Amino acid sequence: MTAATNDVIRRKIDRARPAQAEGAPGADRGWRLALARATRDAMGLDLDFRSLTIARRSLAEILEIVPDRALLALLDGPQGGLGVIMLAPVVTATLIEKQTLGRLSAQSPGPRKASRIDAAMVAGVIDRALSGLDEVLVDEADLTWAGGFRYASYLEDARPLGLMLEEDDYRVLSAEVALGDGGLRSGTVVLVLPADGRGQGPSPGAEAAEADAPPFSAALSAQVMQADCRLDAVIARLVLPLRQIMALQPGETLVLPSAALDAISLETVEGRRVAGARLGQHRGMRALKLSEEAVLRPASLSAHKSTIPATEGPELRATG
Repeated sequence: MTAATNDVIRRKIDRARPAQAEGAPGADRGWRLALARATRDAMGLDLDFRSLTIARRSLAEILEIVPDRALLALLDGPQGGLGVIMLAPVVTATLIEKQTLGRLSAQSPGPRKASRIDAAMVAGVIDRALSGLDEVLVDEADLTWAGGFRYASYLEDARPLGLMLEEDDYRVLSAEVALGDGGLRSGTVVLVLPADGRGQGPSPGAEAAEADAPPFSAALSAQVMQADCRLDAVIARLVLPLRQIMALQPGETLVLPSAALDAISLETVEGRRVAGARLGQHRGMRALKLSEEAVLRPASLSAHKSTIPATEGPELRATG
């Protein structure tokens, strides 16, 4: 029996398996949690899964299951792998309505073809859901094929998929979801990812090192890593006499002569400079791009320097 014949038989056996055998329970549970958390955290929208099936399909079969007027978002993954997520019109409209109005109307909007603007508005939710899927699967084997994907671009229709996606098998997660309080609306979400994983799987070395660590050290490390660290982006500093500050009135303008959007100082709450940055935008939100490597001087080093005798040099005596 030739290798080609063996490959054909293997694919037929894989497609004949029950739907839940592909990736369950890792990918099944992970996608349910990740998508629900993404809509809740991003816009306060409740999302429940009424059903979810995982199947292995060919590229030709995928082109036949595209929902009518669906929003198609191309996903970029590890080692050049490409995937796609398909949102039914009611799902897209609900996500946008919740973002723009902050609530859902009693009547579901009529179906319409998704636009590039629609895709830009839901891209953040898609990335948040895919990032959440990575976190849920961090210790599971399904991370190899389901992890590392992010939003790449918008497709106007399904025709380019036949040219952009490789002629290979894909894992298709087809879900029927209910949106809003009490499942006010429902629609389909389809996630398509390459069946043969190209990403990195869970690291057994990291798990072994954590298991070998003393319980006290592990507990202390967990507490420290959960601590918050506040950083302030300082555009400029202005020093004014107290008399002038007390006399300030609404509508007055304060001139910041040294302010520059490309010379932002990233500082700790104590005023210690950590790094330089410039102001910009990322997916419509304010963002900072670091222009230099972040460096923190240890507090113990600062305290040691403050105790150096004044006889070390004139510059130290001048500073007291």
